[in-house]
Amino acid sequence: MLHRFASLFASTVLLVALVSQPGPASAVTVAKPGRDISFPQCHGPLPKVRDAGFGVLGVNGGRVFTKNPCLAAQLRWAKQLDGPPAFYANTGNPGPRDARHWPLGQTWPRECARSDPNSVGCSYDYGWNAAKQSFGVAVDAAQLLHGVSRANAIGRVANVDWWLDVEILNSWRTLETEPTRAKQQNDIATLAGAVNALWDLNVARVGIYSTSYQWDAITGGLLLTRDWFSSNPVWLAGFDHHADAVAGCGRRSFTGGPVLMTQYLTKDGFDGDVACA
Repeated sequence: MLHRFASLFASTVLLVALVSQPGPASAVTVAKPGRDISFPQCHGPLPKVRDAGFGVLGVNGGRVFTKNPCLAAQLRWAKQLDGPPAFYANTGNPGPRDARHWPLGQTWPRECARSDPNSVGCSYDYGWNAAKQSFGVAVDAAQLLHGVSRANAIGRVANVDWWLDVEILNSWRTLETEPTRAKQQNDIATLAGAVNALWDLNVARVGIYSTSYQWDAITGGLLLTRDWFSSNPVWLAGFDHHADAVAGCGRRSFTGGPVLMTQYLTKDGFDGDVACA
């Protein structure tokens, strides 16, 4: 059992308690809005450095267990900005039938028995493995950019904020057909595995990127998830412009944790991000 995660699994009921994050990273207030970029920006111009206060970089190619091939170059861009970079990773739970990386036979951190491939433990391991892979992609990029040792790159990547991207465009058990409590438990377990994998890698602050609508559709909403993710801050998406995003900092959080960042579409066509005070 991880010291940052207390859990008890019953046959059909998931009982998971995420404890407070250890040693939260110091908040850095940057006056200028940030920009978040990922693989779609690989073959086009990046936001102008003068327009961005900080950068949030997507490490995947739009879904779990993929790579953003331009991450090192985008990290180079982000290092020119006033604030430290951050990373975000895709999440999803396609289930044992559709996943190429389903953890059948894995015994740690949870058991994924071949006799019960659709278990909560399997979903947890899938999220754990996906987050570890995403972290490794970021480490590869940092090592390539800075020409440092693997250990040094790991320390750099763990020393910034990480966000888990939770969207209905990715695969989730709850979205396949009619949602059930069992499917919600599996999807919640996937996200819990991802959070704890990053904490296990000494990432101090792990947040959730989504909207209330998407979070509720996938997990069942705040009443089902408050006890598991209330220590995870929120990056709230879906705002139309900068003033709207600034006001969004006062919106209700879908995890129960604080809203630390909001997202809107900028006039230059990139996603803009407001760091909430």
